[in-house]
Amino acid sequence: MNGKLVGYVCVGTNDLEQAKGFYNELFADMSINAFSPGPRGYFYQVEGGESAFGVIMPENGNEATVGNGAMVSFPMDSKEQVDSMHAKVMALGGSDEGAPGQRMETFYGAYARDLDGNKLCFYHLG
Repeated sequence: MNGKLVGYVCVGTNDLEQAKGFYNELFADMSINAFSPGPRGYFYQVEGGESAFGVIMPENGNEATVGNGAMVSFPMDSKEQVDSMHAKVMALGGSDEGAPGQRMETFYGAYARDLDGNKLCFYHLG
């Protein structure tokens, strides 16, 4: 291993253009680079970062489905940013899976689902 636990994480979509619009807006206020490695997917990466998040249409041509128990978590710089990202998902048509709040002494988090039903977590440690 090269010291990295995760290189990139992908969630599935059945409507790439709609998913791109959702995530472009969601990440609009962050220093994120977006790119497409091909016609089935779109990726997001923090400037200077090594890991990436992608939204893709399945290679096998079958419908994308939500993994039960699967979740992608995004670290935030503050509790306020957690609140803002959760509110933004709601404004973009996503759904609530757990309002922002203190979950553990050092973990403040919020849970939501994107337009395809993929579960997202925004969290702040400290």
